[in-house]
Amino acid sequence: MNAKVLRLNKAGTPIAWLNWQETATLVAKDQVIWSLGEVVYTIYGGTSNSGARSRLDLPSIVACDGKIEEKTFVPSLTNSLLFSRDQHVCLYCGQDFPSSELSRDHVTPTSRGGKDIWTNCVTACRRCNNRKGNKTLDEANMELLAVPFVPNRYEFFYLSNHNVLADQMEFLKTRFSKNTKNNLHFQ
Repeated sequence: MNAKVLRLNKAGTPIAWLNWQETATLVAKDQVIWSLGEVVYTIYGGTSNSGARSRLDLPSIVACDGKIEEKTFVPSLTNSLLFSRDQHVCLYCGQDFPSSELSRDHVTPTSRGGKDIWTNCVTACRRCNNRKGNKTLDEANMELLAVPFVPNRYEFFYLSNHNVLADQMEFLKTRFSKNTKNNLHFQ
């Protein structure tokens, strides 16, 4: 099974995706203070003198004690996360494409002072990106189908895992921004 376990801090904020070995270590060391979700892995150990076999059930979401940081979270902008945010749809023509046929477009070109940040970058097919080139939207006579936004921490954790389990999704989506809940407000 390729499922990852969602690790939270004690306040319920996502911290990391863990493999089953990392999760088992936290459970065995009694560092999990609470958990949610279904059991995704069961690990069986040795047999005791009484004949009972040890068993460790690993839930899909675990929370651990530790310091809580309240700093603003801005995920690194990568093409794979950008394409996931935009649902592999060109935000100019509205067609779905595989990642290999997509590119990052800067709404305000970098040569014109545009920054390489979430709110200035959109997913574009190669044809639309070439058509727009080094122009502004007005100059290229093009429109965006959705407003680019910065994924919050919960959206980032969803976008960064291709195998999010149903109970993990239920937990994460309660904190999605309005943009994500409405599928990017495609017009």
